[in-house]
Amino acid sequence: MTLFTPSAEVAAALESGAPIVALESTIITHGMPYPQNLDVARQVEADVRDGGAVPATIAVMDGVLHAGLRDQQLASLAQAKDVAKLSRADLAICMAEGRTGATTVAATMIAAHLAGIAVFATGGIGGVHVGAQDSFDISADLIELAQTPVTVVAAGPKAILDIPKTLEVLETQGVPVIAYRQDQIPAFWSRQSGLKAPQRMDDPGRIAAAHRMRTAVGLPGGQLVVNPIPEVDQITAETLAPIIAQAQSEADAQGILGKAVTPFLLQRIFELTDGASLTANIALVRNNARLAAKIAKQLSVFSIP
Repeated sequence: MTLFTPSAEVAAALESGAPIVALESTIITHGMPYPQNLDVARQVEADVRDGGAVPATIAVMDGVLHAGLRDQQLASLAQAKDVAKLSRADLAICMAEGRTGATTVAATMIAAHLAGIAVFATGGIGGVHVGAQDSFDISADLIELAQTPVTVVAAGPKAILDIPKTLEVLETQGVPVIAYRQDQIPAFWSRQSGLKAPQRMDDPGRIAAAHRMRTAVGLPGGQLVVNPIPEVDQITAETLAPIIAQAQSEADAQGILGKAVTPFLLQRIFELTDGASLTANIALVRNNARLAAKIAKQLSVFSIP
């Protein structure tokens, strides 16, 4: 049984040991309208290539799990309708039924590991939602980080989440959280969350070394690298706090639950910021892709004595 299909570019990189960066596909199908989604997908892939690595956008198309998409496939996915949003619980079902689906953080990690790709760049991870003590709404991303050995580069947990509780779950699950070149955890659109990072590393080589050593000592799971959005592109936490609170209040009033919560909140924040949140989102994804390429390059040459 063929479990995944690499693009020709990714297949060649896997054969030669060249650095590869996995990229999720929900930002294409669920993050923004066409043709902006296609433009951004191409930009992010170009950022990875400019950094000396090969991009591998992950998606299920007509039941086939792809590690790397040709440009024609990328364009087709960007225009597809009724695309499933895939996490760990949905991935195999979508493949078995021959459907098309875009991968979230958890599903992209699974596919990346299956393909032998060790580094993955995304926007922000899912986590513990506000009010989770009643709803038990906790993203599968956190459990995936605890069991799948992929280094994930993100701009922190999404700012709509309960970030302190998200960090507590990651600590309980034994997931290293490494802030890149600052002491605080970034909060997606904002560089600062007010929360001290458990670890700080300023060099992609050290991050790669930590990934390799984790494997060598037999620890399961990956590591989360939280990379702050460039200062020029950020929206400060003080500006966002009342906007997020309003969006959350509206979601609660409308009884929005489960997978529908995050898309609703992100759309309302987009509206309430007059589109500034999406502009920041694009900037941070591209910034994460550039850092992931640096880490992947270090992993491709690093070896433990």
